[in-house]
Amino acid sequence: MFPLLLLCMCGLLLRADAQDRAALWRGNDRAGRCQYTFTVPSPVESSCPQTGGPEMEGLKARLGLLEVLVSRLTGGETGGPQAAGARAQSDLQEALNRATGERNLLQGEKERLERELGGLQRRMEEMRRETEKLRSRPCPPQTPVVPPNPSLQSSGLMRPAGGSSQMSHLMTRANRQGDSSSLRDSAWQYGPSFQELKAEVTEVPAPDGSEDNTGCGELVSVGEPVTHRKADNIAGKYGVWMQDPEAVSPYGPSMVWRIDTIGTEVRQLFGYDDMEQLSKGFPSKVLLLPELVESTGATIYRGSLYYQRRRSRTLIRYDLASESTAARRDLPHAGFHGQYPYSWGGYTDIDLSVDEQGLWAVYSTSKAKGAIVISQLDPNTLEVKKSWETNIRKTSVANSFIICGRMYTVSSYAAPNAIINHVYDTATSEGKAVAIPFRNKYHYNSMVDYNLAQRKLFAWDNFHIVSYDLRLGHKQAN
Repeated sequence: MFPLLLLCMCGLLLRADAQDRAALWRGNDRAGRCQYTFTVPSPVESSCPQTGGPEMEGLKARLGLLEVLVSRLTGGETGGPQAAGARAQSDLQEALNRATGERNLLQGEKERLERELGGLQRRMEEMRRETEKLRSRPCPPQTPVVPPNPSLQSSGLMRPAGGSSQMSHLMTRANRQGDSSSLRDSAWQYGPSFQELKAEVTEVPAPDGSEDNTGCGELVSVGEPVTHRKADNIAGKYGVWMQDPEAVSPYGPSMVWRIDTIGTEVRQLFGYDDMEQLSKGFPSKVLLLPELVESTGATIYRGSLYYQRRRSRTLIRYDLASESTAARRDLPHAGFHGQYPYSWGGYTDIDLSVDEQGLWAVYSTSKAKGAIVISQLDPNTLEVKKSWETNIRKTSVANSFIICGRMYTVSSYAAPNAIINHVYDTATSEGKAVAIPFRNKYHYNSMVDYNLAQRKLFAWDNFHIVSYDLRLGHKQAN
């Protein structure tokens, strides 16, 4: 066959003229076999009709390759349609599992909301019953106003407003007459009017001069602890609760805040609309703090939460309105994470608090050799404005709080009948020993702070949120 083809081609070559020469190519085909190709120009046709040719064959070959690739991609090499079906079934099962998980989450959220709704409905029912009780309660009787007796006015027994009290005036008149019997005689003579006058006077108790609950006196006594709530779980064994004495919008002055401090990821701040909501355990706000909290030394002042960052001497000012960090600064040379804690431990190296004079920090340094250092801080920048070094060892006291620039220390965190045993006055830079009774009702008091908003002590005693009433003596004149 091949010699015959050569002879034919030779004949064609002999017949071609000088301008239309035949061409011969030799090369391997796609399968690697040697192939000879002859090309002879047509003497009569200027172009060939497009009925096929090498281009069409090449296109067919490429289409065949594409079909093979498509077959492989759709599973032709791993079992064909059966494998593709198995994969599709697996994908559908995975999607079903995801949908089931989401449904379970939504079901749990629905149950939680239903519980909260039930609590709110019970509360509304209690409020409705209380309203009905108030409506059915009779109004208190009105005390008739007795017109002044002209004879009393003319005799000088009654004086207009703005003078001395009526009772003291009556006593003065009796003394001028020289005998107390004259007062009794006046009472008998002017019976009805005098009795009414006496009732008006005795309704207002006379001050005894021993307290100054509106100023900055020295601490006289601490009342019995009042329990407001018990924590729900182990995270609330230790904690801190606070109230802003100078609240800033959007939170009002009755807002109460709480942090549970057990655990390695302490960063949740719970807010309650008022003390009643705190006692019922219904927070209206939960904030996630940007930095972890160390122990129970946090405080709130002028719309910001102040706290110590975990495992550091860094102080954080967290703005409650913008929910972001407003300032941060290291407390110079302060011990941290168990270097100089209170006697109960708990990494209570830095204790922040607020009183009538502003923001304070109680801590110690290596230079002070473990003695308590008191620093007044700038509430905006956290810079130290002034410091005082005491002779009270920080690890020897259970806790401390500051009222009117005076720091008081608590002797024990566990003894039921402890005392407030030291006071240090930053105004005079002097300290002294005292013995003011202080009760640890639940035998593990991990936080004691003065709350300027209510003028009480706030404390966290072994899962229990408690408060103490205070009595302050007269402010000393400068």
